Amino acid sequence: MSTTYEGFTAEEKAAMKEHAQDMKKAARRGSAADKAAAAEQDVVAKIAEMPDEDRVLAERVHAIVKANTPMLAPKLWYGQPAYALDGKIVCFFQAAAKFKTRYASLGFNEEARLDDGAMWATSFALVKMTAAVEERIAALVKQAVS
Repeated sequence: MSTTYEGFTAEEKAAMKEHAQDMKKAARRGSAADKAAAAEQDVVAKIAEMPDEDRVLAERVHAIVKANTPMLAPKLWYGQPAYALDGKIVCFFQAAAKFKTRYASLGFNEEARLDDGAMWATSFALVKMTAAVEERIAALVKQAVS
């Protein structure tokens, strides 16, 4: 069995470059309040650039996170909307177009308190926003910071 490492995909390389640019941009900003406001503007602008299907989902995720967990700070993470607590990413939205996948996703990092026994989900596929999906997202982000 031969395994060859072909390196990062073009999409992965682009995401890493975006992450580096986001970090440099954040480091150059002024006060904490200025940084927070600018970071949210960056997230809203990035969402506005997304293809329609991803944009609709990302807008709802953003609104749900802000309404249910206002302590989470919006920021870009690898060029995608993310939400941090004390500077650490708790959850993030990944557009389907970002890595040319068949669905967008809502992911949670280890900072999220979603622990449920010996195994639990840390990423959820998003294909359509319904009332039930909105309720589930709200419950997840609340649990993530509880």
